[in-house]
Amino acid sequence: MAGGERVRKLRGVTAQEFQRARSPEQREARRQAILEVAGQLLTEMPVSDVSLRELARRVGLSKTNVVRYFETREAVFFALLNRTIADWLDDLDLPTVPPAGVVGALARSLAGRPLICDLWSALGTELERNISAEAVRDFKIEHAELQLRLAALLRARIPQLTEPASRELVQLTVLLVAGLWPFANPSPSVVEATEDPRLTASRVNFPDRLGRALTVAVTGLLTLDQA
Repeated sequence: MAGGERVRKLRGVTAQEFQRARSPEQREARRQAILEVAGQLLTEMPVSDVSLRELARRVGLSKTNVVRYFETREAVFFALLNRTIADWLDDLDLPTVPPAGVVGALARSLAGRPLICDLWSALGTELERNISAEAVRDFKIEHAELQLRLAALLRARIPQLTEPASRELVQLTVLLVAGLWPFANPSPSVVEATEDPRLTASRVNFPDRLGRALTVAVTGLLTLDQA
């Protein structure tokens, strides 16, 4: 079932209503269908290969219609990233364990959310290029609120963290994910090359490496706060 059709059925919107999209409910069904299909496309190809034309075709709308909801494909991915993070945070349940265990659990949780990792990795290099200042501002304001939610969750499990330190830990998490994720998901030729035993150390186990880096980060933040 196509993404647009699946969202329409979930929301009880007929194909004709979806095409006309006159009411707020119908317009929201269109918007969610676009985001749903964008997420599906990212399971098939990298962000750089997803065009607005292909996205519109999969949704069952014209490119002009898609632009009425999102000014560019980058804006689609901005909205998809924020929606996916919000859903993740709703489900995120960090354990009550020492700090290293908390950030280790965070790393494993992120490893299970490849869409977030893909889009965080594409932010600075690709998605923040072909976009208006207004769209970037709207995205970043909402994204900052989501980061504050994550910081509060971390502070609840690591009470030694000050509020500024918890925010910095979240910012470091985004940067670490963006840096590590591409290396943990290399091209087939790189995978083949690193089968050489001499290159074992160059292989990146994403949850392990991220958990280790976050442990170093949280240890450093706690030490600095105590200094």
